Amino acid sequence: MSKQSEKTGLNISVKSFITAIVVIFILMVLTYGLTFIIPGGGIPFWKWALSPVLVLGADGNVSLIAVIVFLLVIGGVFNCLDKCGLMKYMLDTITYRFGKERYKLLALVTLFFMAMGSFIGSFEESVPLVPIVVALAIRLGWDALVGVGMSLLAIGSGFAAGVCNPFTVGVAQELAGLPMFSGMWFRAIAFILVYALLLGFLYRYAKKIEKPLDVELARGTFVADKKMTRGLVCFASLMCAGILVVLSSVFLTFLQDYTMIIVALTFLAAGLIATGVSGQGIKMGKTFGSGVMSVLPAVLMILMANSIKYTLEEGKILETILQGMVSTAETLPRWSVILFIYLITLIMNFFIASGSAKAFLLIPLIVPIAEVFGISAQLCIVAYAFGDGFSNVFYPTNPVLLIGLGVADIDYGKWVKWSWKYQVMNLVLTSGLLLLGLAIGY
Repeated sequence: MSKQSEKTGLNISVKSFITAIVVIFILMVLTYGLTFIIPGGGIPFWKWALSPVLVLGADGNVSLIAVIVFLLVIGGVFNCLDKCGLMKYMLDTITYRFGKERYKLLALVTLFFMAMGSFIGSFEESVPLVPIVVALAIRLGWDALVGVGMSLLAIGSGFAAGVCNPFTVGVAQELAGLPMFSGMWFRAIAFILVYALLLGFLYRYAKKIEKPLDVELARGTFVADKKMTRGLVCFASLMCAGILVVLSSVFLTFLQDYTMIIVALTFLAAGLIATGVSGQGIKMGKTFGSGVMSVLPAVLMILMANSIKYTLEEGKILETILQGMVSTAETLPRWSVILFIYLITLIMNFFIASGSAKAFLLIPLIVPIAEVFGISAQLCIVAYAFGDGFSNVFYPTNPVLLIGLGVADIDYGKWVKWSWKYQVMNLVLTSGLLLLGLAIGY
């Protein structure tokens, strides 16, 4: 077994971490430079230098702190699962049962993650599952890129398709005065087409790099362990229960603000109970603590990435940039306005990762402009959802992407080189969908 295939914990690769930190720092410097160029800008050097710390006291810091705590909990639990051998046993079990049908498994796992993003708006919550899927992909004869593709890339694509994503479509429709999740049929078509595109992209690459899988050998060497099986069943049952609670947030809307907390508590309970049930006798407190320490580099990445938005807001240039783009939209021909709205959202998503926060900033500006050109608010919101979601799994300013790549030991440059073709094809597909929506009067 290769060294890479044995990686099942939530440890950030040193090489990936350094690459990410360098990329983010360059973006921080460029953003600081913008505050001296764009009118209304200017921020003291000390404030910029301390922005990764000062961002904790800025507006929206509660969500930022929640993400950090969420990640630390996941790191601790993963280390416990890894050290007790439950992670390896889980992968052995899946390989034993589904090895012969690995491409069906690829299709189902990709669909599951896309649905999680599209129907309940999960994104950050996918972090604990990314290293599991990466390890599974390697075990099934593929590589880490396939694993991240069928988990993080899939959930980002589903998030953008947004059949009933409460954090983009739901919030945006409320701000635009539309019934919650209305016009779902068009977004459902988008979901199907994007899924087909992503699956085709992953399938073609997986076929290209696949290694022969000796399922008979796996069956010959796999030996079931009653205690480990009991721990695995316990872990799977509790996680399924948590996912069902999160899924119910589509109908029980009061749960939508607590999905990250629900996932964190579920994962904590499932991991610790399963570790105890497996009877491997590890020192749980010490093991949990070392797992927390292993993901501290990811906390630095999160703070630095969020400091970019903080610098723009403190420099008072964010609204200047947005107003300039909106003014440009007013001079364009009607057919291109919807594509320009898509572009505006793509640009703003580079600086503001939060879908709901961006909706409060953008929707009151772009919907009235769209309606002046006879473009429905409904189509405008689809353009907003597209612009918000797909770039989440491409921009280096998105901390979830950087963490996902870090635990998979994939450099950001390698990710761009691998995924840019999918992003371009997806951009063409979704732009075509927006023009189709305009043509049919959606």
